[in-house]
Amino acid sequence: MKREELVDYLDGLLTPGKFRDYCPNGLQVEGRAEIVRVVAGVTASQALLDVARERNADAVLVHHGYFWKGEDGRVTGIRRQRLATLLAGDINLLAYHLPLDAHPELGNNAQLAKLFSWLPEGRFGEQDIAWLGRLAEPCDLSTLAARVAHGLGRQPQVFGEASRPIRRIAWCSGGAQGYFEQAIGLGVDAYLSGEISEQTVHLARESGVAYLAAGHHATERCGIQSLAGHLARRFGIVCDFVDVDNPV
Repeated sequence: MKREELVDYLDGLLTPGKFRDYCPNGLQVEGRAEIVRVVAGVTASQALLDVARERNADAVLVHHGYFWKGEDGRVTGIRRQRLATLLAGDINLLAYHLPLDAHPELGNNAQLAKLFSWLPEGRFGEQDIAWLGRLAEPCDLSTLAARVAHGLGRQPQVFGEASRPIRRIAWCSGGAQGYFEQAIGLGVDAYLSGEISEQTVHLARESGVAYLAAGHHATERCGIQSLAGHLARRFGIVCDFVDVDNPV
């Protein structure tokens, strides 16, 4: 398919124009005009780009791309090497950040709900990125943590009483600990995100609401995987998800 066809489809599907984001969404680096093979991953790291070159990919599709607000815009060092790899291989780079978190079917949070059989009941947080719902099978916190570890292949950091009953849960993939206070106010029993910092531990202890920090990378694999699979089925192109290991 043509590059413009792929970009137009993704922009229509993920509607980036509806979001105030910290980076440009869509086509970030232009490569060859014809798309046959896509390599997808969470972050456009050098390791992912090297795989794309090895596989002669026409495009790289990621959740975390480049040109973040506040970054030094000079093309030097690591940034130069990454861009040089893309340009030398004539590889397109497409990135979708908040639009991929929020998509109601293919997005990170939708896919977390599907993975753990959580039943969504609403949205909250900035631009309705975070999700709210209940467990299909209520359990205690230790059982929930074990399910998360099994589903994501990573042991989460857990803050709360192991025996606490969990019925209602809120979640948001990635670095979304800033929504924890809103989740507490909504009356949930637990909140899951990718990261946690020092002050958030105290909020969990003092509120009694459990917090599971399941990994920024681990909680954001699901969306890009589902999007890659969707493109392969719809257009018949090769769209390989490559998991570059990241422990945080």
